Amino acid sequence: MPHPKAILETVLYVDDLDAAAAFYENVLQLVPIHSDDRMRVFGVSNENFLLLFRSGETGSAIDLPGGTIPPHDGRGRMHVAFSVGKDEVSSWRDHLRARGVGIESEVQWPNGQTSLYLRDPAGNLAEIATSGLWDR
Repeated sequence: MPHPKAILETVLYVDDLDAAAAFYENVLQLVPIHSDDRMRVFGVSNENFLLLFRSGETGSAIDLPGGTIPPHDGRGRMHVAFSVGKDEVSSWRDHLRARGVGIESEVQWPNGQTSLYLRDPAGNLAEIATSGLWDR
């Protein structure tokens, strides 16, 4: 039986696409790889991508030469977590403060891992978490 090897895309819906894109590019240092009036795409790793869609712009199907993308959308404050090395948490804390981004909460987990929680301009909860948080 085949098994997925990664989550390819994570999608957040935002009202101000430019402000959200600037946050993920300038604050979280993600690499922009696609931009149009409706969406922005950022590379997180070779197989992981963050997509930002303008709220309400994906409620209708999109017909392409190769097929149709079904409608999707989301409302409210969503959550996305980015994995970092345990030795990088202090650098991330300093980086966020230097950019004027408040850390809403910091959690030290029972398994020794750390999470930093912050908000993007759309109010979505972004998490910087050490990579062993969900070790099996």
